[in-house]
Amino acid sequence: MCTGKSSYTKSSPKFGKTSPTSSVLSLGSNGKGMTKVEPLKERAHDKTKAAAAKNVTKAPAKENKKPLEFKLHSGERAVKRAMFNYSVATNYYIQKLQKKQEERLQKMIEEEEIRMLRKEMVPKAQLMPFFDRPFLPQRSSRPLTMPKEPSFGNVNSTCWTCVFNNQHYLYHINHAHA
Repeated sequence: MCTGKSSYTKSSPKFGKTSPTSSVLSLGSNGKGMTKVEPLKERAHDKTKAAAAKNVTKAPAKENKKPLEFKLHSGERAVKRAMFNYSVATNYYIQKLQKKQEERLQKMIEEEEIRMLRKEMVPKAQLMPFFDRPFLPQRSSRPLTMPKEPSFGNVNSTCWTCVFNNQHYLYHINHAHA
């Protein structure tokens, strides 16, 4: 009785939707349980028919509407971008011209200063040294400075009281001994 194919295997389609009823069939698809699976299949089929019957009322058909024409504004944007690029280029060119003009002025000023310095640096004639009478340094006739001792006794007494009454001075004295 063996025909080559097993009664336990079932070929399933490779592409397609799987419905909940097919999962019920695949669970109980052996030869002994076929009687149990068929009533389940019929119940599921009845439920889908009942749900479809409820949804029979259709919504009214909508009218065909023409799509509104839209504008991308790409032409306007291109014009604005071209104007912006032109303004940037002109500003760059103007700045370049101003920089060249400033450099030219600076160079002219420097050349004029150099010309003035050259005029001022005309060498002046100096006396020739006397080689037959060389310079001999002589001792000065001024008297030497005599050092003096400081005279602390002549200091005004009110000045010392100001120093001793100063809080800053007292602070340093107190912390120096501590």
